Amino acid sequence: MKVFPAVDILGGNCVQLIQGKKDSATIYGDPLTFAQSWISKGAEAIHIVNLDGAFGSSEINAEKIKTVIKETGVEIQLGGGIRSLEDARSWLDTGIDRIIISTFAVNDPDCLTILSDEYGSNRIMAGVDARQGQIVVNGWERPAGDYLKWAELFIAKGAGSLLYTNVNVEGLCKGIEVEPVRLLTSRVTVPVIVAGGITNPSDVSTLRQCDAAGIVLGSGLYSGKITLEEALRASS
Repeated sequence: MKVFPAVDILGGNCVQLIQGKKDSATIYGDPLTFAQSWISKGAEAIHIVNLDGAFGSSEINAEKIKTVIKETGVEIQLGGGIRSLEDARSWLDTGIDRIIISTFAVNDPDCLTILSDEYGSNRIMAGVDARQGQIVVNGWERPAGDYLKWAELFIAKGAGSLLYTNVNVEGLCKGIEVEPVRLLTSRVTVPVIVAGGITNPSDVSTLRQCDAAGIVLGSGLYSGKITLEEALRASS
């Protein structure tokens, strides 16, 4: 199971939010410095979220993100504010390994087909952000229906993988909710990366047993509740 340390970027800084709320940001510093730090500790992949993009200003962090892509040379997946085919193509053309499309995929599922046809389905990940079993979009503000049905539609439309984020527990550092993950991984045939609530090695081991293909480590990692080394050991 692959471990993706998160490098969430807001206003040019690496930050962590609680429950996706902008005003909850804890600022950590330079995104490239943190990406390189995680790589030096064994990470082979990085998960980047362009938080300014998620809040409606997709260009603010573009140069910072391109620098991380260029300087690290590891597998990178990117999400946050990709709301058009033009946005998606511009990121894919940088050579990034994979983009994550969430709100745009709900509003226009055919975008997944177009992009997977052009770039290959392995580079197109659909974001399944869920609260109480409902997919939520527009910065996790609007519920849009059953997350399992959306996941199946995203795959039918061409997504080569899914990022499942449990909004109920995201950023709280109180552990995972297992059943929604188990339901999803048992229902789909593509790799599922899981985010939200991962706080200790036991959470990592449980997700591996649920057939998750990978995990994203955010607040638990940055707060020191789990180390990258512990997560890597529990993931193998």
